Amino acid sequence: MMNEINKLLLIDDDAAFCEVLSRALQRHDYTVTVSQSVTDASEKIKDALFDYAVVDLRIGQESGLSMVKQLIAVQPDIKIVVLTGYASIATAVEAIKLGAKQYLTKPADVGEIIEGFGKAEGDVCVEPAVNPMSVKRLEWEHLQKVLQEHHGNISAAARAMDMHRRTLQRKLQKKPVKH
Repeated sequence: MMNEINKLLLIDDDAAFCEVLSRALQRHDYTVTVSQSVTDASEKIKDALFDYAVVDLRIGQESGLSMVKQLIAVQPDIKIVVLTGYASIATAVEAIKLGAKQYLTKPADVGEIIEGFGKAEGDVCVEPAVNPMSVKRLEWEHLQKVLQEHHGNISAAARAMDMHRRTLQRKLQKKPVKH
């Protein structure tokens, strides 16, 4: 008999990652439905209600933030964890403001994800960084902020920064530096 209590929607465009995470979540008593596109996930939430969702920040060329907003609109009490390999302050803030319980960087283990579902409030014990951000990291954060301000429109963000669109696309495809 399938567990109807812990229904989880996993939205990520990486098929191998979905397979591994899905199996790990199933071992923790979650019934997992996988979507590898925003379009597919949008269709699935029309037909079924989910208790939990794990949403990748970048789903193909689309933003997972739009999916967070859509999930909360359909089911306000769903618990969402956003995962990303492209973490930025701007996207973390927006994910939480849109209703995600937690924002984690990849690789995150299944325990961190499950713990993230229960996140109800902030943690005052999180230590501030010891060193300021590097210039490269500051540039990455600025690009992300301007991109968010222009609703993910790369052309509009590039114009706002007086930058060629292809230059901005190249910069965005690079993984952010840690510090």
